[in-house]
Amino acid sequence: MEDMLLNDKEREIKYEVRKIVKEIPHDLIRKIENEEIKFPRDFIKIITENHIAGLRFPELYGGRNASWIAEMSAVEEMGYLGFTLSCMYSLGSIVGEPINKFGNREQKEKYLKGITSGEKYGAEAITEPTGGSDLFGMMRTRAIKKGSKFILNGQKRFVVGGNGADFFVTYAITDPDAKPITRGITAFVVDRDLPNLKVETVYGLMGTRGGGTARIVYKDVEITEENIIGELNKGYDVFNIMMVPERLTTAAGALGVAMAAVEIATDYAMKREAFGNRLIEHEGINFKIAESVTAIEQAMGLVYMASKSADLLEQKKVSLSYVRKLVSMSKLNSTEVMWKVVNDAMQIMGGIGYTTIYPIERLLRDSRLGMIWTGTNEVMKMIIQHEFIKEMKDPNYFSTKRDVQLDALDFNLVEEKVYK
Repeated sequence: MEDMLLNDKEREIKYEVRKIVKEIPHDLIRKIENEEIKFPRDFIKIITENHIAGLRFPELYGGRNASWIAEMSAVEEMGYLGFTLSCMYSLGSIVGEPINKFGNREQKEKYLKGITSGEKYGAEAITEPTGGSDLFGMMRTRAIKKGSKFILNGQKRFVVGGNGADFFVTYAITDPDAKPITRGITAFVVDRDLPNLKVETVYGLMGTRGGGTARIVYKDVEITEENIIGELNKGYDVFNIMMVPERLTTAAGALGVAMAAVEIATDYAMKREAFGNRLIEHEGINFKIAESVTAIEQAMGLVYMASKSADLLEQKKVSLSYVRKLVSMSKLNSTEVMWKVVNDAMQIMGGIGYTTIYPIERLLRDSRLGMIWTGTNEVMKMIIQHEFIKEMKDPNYFSTKRDVQLDALDFNLVEEKVYK
């Protein structure tokens, strides 16, 4: 994010993370890309030893009480490394947020401190083989109460960190008769070393490699009430809070990926010559650069607004519904901007951009996932229109937004002709 939008503490964090990003060994990224590294423990060690993991968590649990804006500016900086490491950096905040908001003291001591110290790395176990975007409508994972324990059965797939994480924030049906089913969902924190929890598949991916993306299976896994995050059958509330950092970090990370791509392409265009001039002097090239940086700045502004709204939610000054709308907008916009910018960067560079000599081809493969994961962009549109229509139905909408003189357009007469 632009420095002028940040306060002193936020700016300090941004530049601290930028310095660490510059020191990440290039060999680490190459090994991840070549699949020599299945799960980046060395990277996790770097971010935890430098005290930049879980920035928003309370200092009591190893965090820094940072704002959402500060954390998203940090995620943006991580985006320069590509989507894999941006995601691995963000996951601690994503899975930690429900524990931070709903967890008890023991859970925070164990898991939040574990995330910030590097002793524990968490993953989210949400998507199932039977349903992707229709998560709750197609959920099959069950946690059945037997005595003082729950017996957990089901499968989760596309779990980033599935092959390497120490615990999983897992959603399961605990009341199959609930109407709607979202009222019968419970969130659990499930340790990886429990008996009968297995990694069945580690996926090969087109891009965003090295995160240990896997399918995990729960077969009669025994957990207790101490594993519940928040309250029984209130997992949908936990989920909605968890989606704020999940989608917002995707949006912020996309900014870094896009900016890295346009900087690489611009630097190349300033040095390469064609038809008697440097590429940068050709309108077909410099217009692409102009469009790219404009789109990135636009996306950056929306990410800032969404981050600011999340900070205001902490102060109870805006509704979760409003935050959901802005976060969905920023995820939708940033990932599509990223995809276009990286594509244009490859076009600017021509054939060399398609090779592995430059990282553009890796960024292209990585960025395609941005429009799919953490809820597809089609789902983001569903949320945006749903929340906006809900706002429009509020009787106070026009009076609180602006004084719109609809009758100046003879609106009532038009309405009569259309609907009567």
